[in-house]
Amino acid sequence: MQIGCLTIENPVFLAPMAGITDLAFRLLCREQGCGVVYTEMISAKGLYYGSERTENMMGIHPDGHPIGIQIFGSEPLLMARMAEKISETSADLIDINMGCPAPKIVKNGEGSALMKNPRLVGEIVREVSRASSKPVTVKIRKGFDEGSINGTEIALIAEEAGAAAVTVHGRTREQYYSGTADWDFIAQVKSRLSIPVIGNGDIFTAQAALDMKEQTGCDGIMVARGAQGNPWLFREIQALRDQGMVLPPPAPRERIQTALRHMHMLIQIKGEKVGVCEIRKHIAWYLKGLQGSSQIRMQVNTISSASEMEDALLTYQKRLEIGNQSQL
Repeated sequence: MQIGCLTIENPVFLAPMAGITDLAFRLLCREQGCGVVYTEMISAKGLYYGSERTENMMGIHPDGHPIGIQIFGSEPLLMARMAEKISETSADLIDINMGCPAPKIVKNGEGSALMKNPRLVGEIVREVSRASSKPVTVKIRKGFDEGSINGTEIALIAEEAGAAAVTVHGRTREQYYSGTADWDFIAQVKSRLSIPVIGNGDIFTAQAALDMKEQTGCDGIMVARGAQGNPWLFREIQALRDQGMVLPPPAPRERIQTALRHMHMLIQIKGEKVGVCEIRKHIAWYLKGLQGSSQIRMQVNTISSASEMEDALLTYQKRLEIGNQSQL
């Protein structure tokens, strides 16, 4: 797959997700076979005004390539200036967020609210594309609501304005993440564009990834919520696609050990207080479906130190292993 001057060997993408796709999680997904990762969405205004938190979200590890930095905003010239700044980093792509459904983003006329203003979409993509030395991609939705299904129009505008690829989430903004993603709509966009189209929505299994590719003809697949607590989904997609192999799910021990490693990576990057706090939601995802996981999740949400978290998870792991042995 070719995105501008960038060749993508493995067109399976990790979606930009606020509060999720930080440096630690991106590295874990890359290790499991993810082809391309994106940062959390980054405020162009925050970057312009030198927000330390915003700057920190742009950290890139040598093993984290290819990587796209996603920005959001509604001011074409400001976003262009920030595209110039991002072009000076080692990022491989710049992505423009036109799909975020969060009320505070939409209220500011950003994210998916941009889909209500096709003229502004064209201005933003044109200015960012001119300013960037990196390929520019755009992430959109099917439309803002059922009364304005204009994703194909927006995608065509983005292409004409200089976008090198478009990601399409097959839901409207008003759907958020409810209902079923409309893969037929993704196929419709793909049939109209000459640049690559990346399909996004409802990829929770390796088979779903292959089904989307077959049904839509899209050039790449983007995984979002399906990767939460499950970076192994990327290796499962790769094995099924390349070898026709259905890999078994990770064993409880691998889940728990990965959760612990994830925590220590977060602590190294963000410090113990923040790292332990942020790992809690990830642990809930890592342990989902395991025996007795509801109780350990409640316990985890009260823990504030790394040592206590490690003790709790290792005790839980031992309990699971003893339970499995007693069933033999």
